Amino acid sequence: MNNTSGRQWLLILGVAAVLGASLFGLVATESVLVVEDIETGKTYLAAPVTNGSTVALEYTHSVEKTRVYDGYRVDGETLINTRMEFESYGWGLPARVNVTTVNGTFVYDPEEPIAELTELSVSPGRIADHTLIVDGSRHDLVARTNARDVSIHIERRSRINRII
Repeated sequence: MNNTSGRQWLLILGVAAVLGASLFGLVATESVLVVEDIETGKTYLAAPVTNGSTVALEYTHSVEKTRVYDGYRVDGETLINTRMEFESYGWGLPARVNVTTVNGTFVYDPEEPIAELTELSVSPGRIADHTLIVDGSRHDLVARTNARDVSIHIERRSRINRII
C-alpha cells in the first residue's frame, strides 16, 4: 500500500468518525420541560433540563392578591415540589405546616417533597400573571400561551426534535 492511499483511508475514516459523532449527537436524547396546550397539543415551550434543574411557577394569588412561588426540582420525568413561598395565607396555600418568615414572606421548605408530579396543569391568568421559571430563565406563560390551559411535563426527546 502506497503512502497516498494510506492517507486517503485515514481521511475517509476521520470524516466518517466526525459524521458519526455528529449524527449520534443529533439522535441522542435529552430531557426537555414541555409546555403544551391541553386541548390542541401545541407546544409553547420546550426547554432542556437535567436532573436537579429548578422549575417554578410564580403568580399572584387570586383572592389575596399576593405573590406565590411554587418551586420544583426535576428528577427524571418527575417534577418534585420542594418549596413554597407566599406572602399571606389564602385558599390553596398550606395553613397547617411549619413555615419560616424571610423578609415578610412565608417559606415552606420541607425536608420531604411536598408532591411528586409527572404533569402539572396550569390555567395561566391575566390577573394572576403566571410566570414559569426554568433554571433562572423567566417565561411569561400568559403572553406565550394567550392564557390557554397548559400541561407542563418532562419528555425525553432527540436533540434534532428540539432543533427542528
